[in-house]
Amino acid sequence: MNDTSLRVALCGIGLDAYWPQFVGLRDRLEGCVRIVADKVSGFGAVVENLGLIDSPQRGREAGRICRTADVDLLIIYVTTYALSTTVLPLVQRAQVPVLVLNLQPADAIDYESFNRLPDRTAMTAEWLAFCSACPVPEIANVFRRAGIPFHQITGVLGDESVEAEIGEWIDAARVRQVLQNNRLGLMGHYYSGMLDIQTDLTQVAITFGTHIEHIEVDQLSAICKAVNDAEISQRISQFHSHFEVQPDCSAEELARAARTSVALDRFVAEHDLQSLAYYYKGTGIPANEDTMSSIIVGTSLLTARGIPVAGEYEVKNALAMKIMGSFGAGGSFTEYYALDLKADHVLMGHDGPGHIAIAEGGIKVRPLSVYHGKVGKGLGVEMSVKHGPVTLLSIVEDPARGFKLLAAHGESVPGEILRIGNTNSHYRFPLGARGFVEAWNAHGPAHHCAVGVGHIAGKLNKLASLLQIPFVQVC
Repeated sequence: MNDTSLRVALCGIGLDAYWPQFVGLRDRLEGCVRIVADKVSGFGAVVENLGLIDSPQRGREAGRICRTADVDLLIIYVTTYALSTTVLPLVQRAQVPVLVLNLQPADAIDYESFNRLPDRTAMTAEWLAFCSACPVPEIANVFRRAGIPFHQITGVLGDESVEAEIGEWIDAARVRQVLQNNRLGLMGHYYSGMLDIQTDLTQVAITFGTHIEHIEVDQLSAICKAVNDAEISQRISQFHSHFEVQPDCSAEELARAARTSVALDRFVAEHDLQSLAYYYKGTGIPANEDTMSSIIVGTSLLTARGIPVAGEYEVKNALAMKIMGSFGAGGSFTEYYALDLKADHVLMGHDGPGHIAIAEGGIKVRPLSVYHGKVGKGLGVEMSVKHGPVTLLSIVEDPARGFKLLAAHGESVPGEILRIGNTNSHYRFPLGARGFVEAWNAHGPAHHCAVGVGHIAGKLNKLASLLQIPFVQVC
């Protein structure tokens, strides 16, 4: 298996002319670079520490090392003044996203101590150690003129808010890498008439780096036939450990769901899938109809394992769920159900797979005599999302950049749910129910989105920046 560790190149930048003039300055600045390296490594990245880059020649060498090391992110720590001609060849050769750290060793120069230093050489050395802000406009100017995107953090070395922001950039770079290594299986076809969810798969590959694997329902049905009774019995036991299986679930329906669940695991492993979108009527072929009408419990288990499954062939939402899950927020398939204008809540949920790892309380499995708007009948998963802060994410078509990320912060709150065998929750938003739905709808998203726990719009914004697509947060 390929190594999927996040690889981060880190360098400090400075000016070689300073070192013979100011004894000890280089050692001091290199020590600052090591502090950042330890912090980045602590966030789980493999760090390629390039040291202090102080000349155009060293910049070119460092750029070649970045290519050889196959890094995913380049962090440039501006330790003191440095020439833009040192930085440009480094970034041009590295050809990866760039994060510029403009970090001082303290929040201010100690002016009284500074002015008591024995001579002006010592004073200048101390000033240069605080001089990180000086070359950033020069570097930014050259990057802009060269068409090189860059990101920046300004603050104090070791400050908690700075370290948290570095951590968010590392997380965003990791999720970008996840998307680039993601194999998204597409099984079946779009739900007829849903024009909003249809998308350009080539643009998906261009923007996110995700590989699309077209797979056949027929193969899944064939694998179902090979599942034996012992495997079915074992999977039913697993259902009982994860779900509150309701008494009216028949033995036949549990066996159908278990058989398909076992087959799904084999199917996903055989195609090395990290996400899946599906929809298929199966009409006229009993084996396929049986497979597709017994898929919900198994796809819910897959989603909880970090292999998100979106129904109705919702490619964009499978990606949104993958993003949310990769940030550790979950990512469950959802859409508007109704507005509770008395409570000022938005009811949201969906039939099909639910992310059972982010459920509030027990998760029920109920038998459904009909799948509304779909062929067949079978078991449904009924759950609510964990109460507390949540983030909604939609991947939206953007005429200029292919896609954009649309996000909102809200709260999952207690409320009476609809006992219809679906995922459904009550949500409260800072804009109120009316304000939220109008603000969200104004950006033209598809009617599905992904919901995850926690407020992570800051990370989503950074991910959009790394993907070079727009980001919008409505609340």
